[in-house]
Amino acid sequence: MSEDFGGWVELREPELEPGEPTGPQPVVAVVGRPNVGKSTLVNRIIGRRQAVVEDIPGVTRDRVPYDAQWNGRAFTVVDTGGWEPDAKDRAAAIAAQAETAVVTADVVLFVVDAVVGSTDVDEAAVKMLRRSAKPVILVANKADNTAIEMESTALWSLGLGEPYPVSALHGRGSGDLLDAIMEALPEAPKIVENRPRGPRRVALVGRPNVGKSSLLNRFSGEERAVVDAVAGTTVDPVDSLAEIGGETWQLVDTAGLRKRVGKASGTEYYASLRTASAIEAAEVAVVLLDSSEVISEQDQRILTMVVEAGRALVIAFNKWDLVDGDRRYYLDKEIDRELRRIPWAIRLNLSAKTGRAVDKLAPALRKALASWETRIPTAQLNQWLTALVQATPHPVRGGRAPRILFATQAGVSPPRFVLFTTGPLDAGYQRFVERKLREEFGFEGTPIDISVRPRKKLGPGGRGKAHG
Repeated sequence: MSEDFGGWVELREPELEPGEPTGPQPVVAVVGRPNVGKSTLVNRIIGRRQAVVEDIPGVTRDRVPYDAQWNGRAFTVVDTGGWEPDAKDRAAAIAAQAETAVVTADVVLFVVDAVVGSTDVDEAAVKMLRRSAKPVILVANKADNTAIEMESTALWSLGLGEPYPVSALHGRGSGDLLDAIMEALPEAPKIVENRPRGPRRVALVGRPNVGKSSLLNRFSGEERAVVDAVAGTTVDPVDSLAEIGGETWQLVDTAGLRKRVGKASGTEYYASLRTASAIEAAEVAVVLLDSSEVISEQDQRILTMVVEAGRALVIAFNKWDLVDGDRRYYLDKEIDRELRRIPWAIRLNLSAKTGRAVDKLAPALRKALASWETRIPTAQLNQWLTALVQATPHPVRGGRAPRILFATQAGVSPPRFVLFTTGPLDAGYQRFVERKLREEFGFEGTPIDISVRPRKKLGPGGRGKAHG
């Protein structure tokens, strides 16, 4: 089993023969009371450590989908928070997410702690599952040895049929369980290569409680993510398809980052890794800032993560409904001071709560992605660059000035340029070239990378050669 602490494994579907099943992947929902090992079981099924796991109840709060496969068949497994009857406040929202997962699933895995046995909460959950009329597979988790496996037969009393004893932590019995899932699922599409590109991937990132989940819920048209005034409600990345501006987008709500990954611990450490991985897996990131609060050091770190990952960037100043005239004045000053290193980022003022200006997000995303994928023909690039260095040559250093001989665009997503020169360029001149490049060709909403390859001298009388 590979241990990938984040990111999504993108399943590619082969070209199907006539008569083979097509359509959406079947869905398996994993439900149960808190702390029975649901997320550990999800990690075992998907074959990588991606769902956040910690030995305390309540770590998973939203319903979080992951791509999975078994014996060449693809399906989606949905992790859920702990279900409890008569739950209050946030626990009620978490339970509602689990119930929604059951309603939308093709098969339900009901996970029970084999060591503890059935409890009143388990029996109440069985009643909820029977009302759903969905196929249910009873999983007796934490059956780490033969003795516990034998004791798990007592779970027949729940009336859900034969319990499948497994150890999600060690893998014991997981193969038999996956075979049972395949038998219960409707026919699934086969895994293929060269699948057409799906919806564009957008990561919603920011500090805790800036409104990421509220924005996701507004676009998805449902309570897709648990929202609470208490910061830190989201732990796992929550993946949703949403229609924005007439186009379907894949939105990923991520945990709010409080600390540097190196200083975080426990749940927060793994959530931080997944957030970083969500940025890597995305094409464009929407960094939400709280308009009513001062731009913080943590906001700066998150923006740096996006820029260093080379992703297109839209900065959304959320909670604009809370901003008065005085705050706008100081916010303008903060933007000039704190965001001066990324003047190219697209900025929006919106309110996820009231819906103010959220319709402007789709055009901003499209513009950022178009810039992210822009390629300039080599001839056009060098014609522009020649005129630039003639008008503003590099300053003389030590009696000589390095010259730019040639430039090429080495790649896109983000745009990457290589300058072949007679010597190293001053950092200030390199920034000047980038600024002028943006003025000429746009690149609004995307970082660009410019590297310099000075010509290497081979000795007296020798001809120069660029560093490779």
